[in-house]
Amino acid sequence: MKRIAFINQKGGVGKTTSVVNVGAALSLQGYKVLMIDMDPQANLTYSLRMAPTRVYPTIYQVMKGQASIQEAIIKHENIDIIPSSIELSGAEMELVNEPGREMLLRRAINGISGYDYVLIDCPPNLGLLTLNAFTAVKEVFIVLQSEYLALHGLSKLLDVVKVVKERLNNEIEVTGVICTLFDKRKNLNKEVVGHIKEHFGSKVFKTIIRDNVALAEAPSFHKTIFEYDEDSYGAEDYMSLSKEITNGYLNH
Repeated sequence: MKRIAFINQKGGVGKTTSVVNVGAALSLQGYKVLMIDMDPQANLTYSLRMAPTRVYPTIYQVMKGQASIQEAIIKHENIDIIPSSIELSGAEMELVNEPGREMLLRRAINGISGYDYVLIDCPPNLGLLTLNAFTAVKEVFIVLQSEYLALHGLSKLLDVVKVVKERLNNEIEVTGVICTLFDKRKNLNKEVVGHIKEHFGSKVFKTIIRDNVALAEAPSFHKTIFEYDEDSYGAEDYMSLSKEITNGYLNH
């Protein structure tokens, strides 16, 4: 079971879009996928019409020990989802005195099986929720927008990964970098991607996610890009990326 956290401490870079559509593409290839929404903004949850209700628990109740992770799993087509809610925004304060608070998600995930991939949508910060995600996974994918300042602030993120590796999870590695919102008409976009490749080398996926209207529209219809417009550049790019991910594992 591959556990991967998608992260950027800045919002609006295509992180949730990448989690949703990489997950959907993997599922279309026949893999069993679980997506976990660790962001209190719950963008992944709402993107797939999983608006929280009292009928079922969310990752917040799992973190608080009020529900098991199995109880929080919701079936959506052929992808399983653990939703988030605004309640999660208070979790950092509520759990501050909890013993082993950095390991809560890891312990919960250890109780599940039957998945090929667990994809975690991290919040756009480096707080306790992100720390829980980093402690629970072996791999981190950094999502970077192909725009000026894309690399700004990444040193802090990489420092956090290093500290987690030294103190909490010696298996964690940054194994992939996804470039998003790319417009080939803009020279700046090409220059930024060049800088990203210089910085991260072979960790940068060859597939670059092009800026695409369909990708922006799909969440408003509560659909993945493959459900919304399977012939779009967005669908083409995320299927290509997912195959690159699976082929990379096969070649290791």
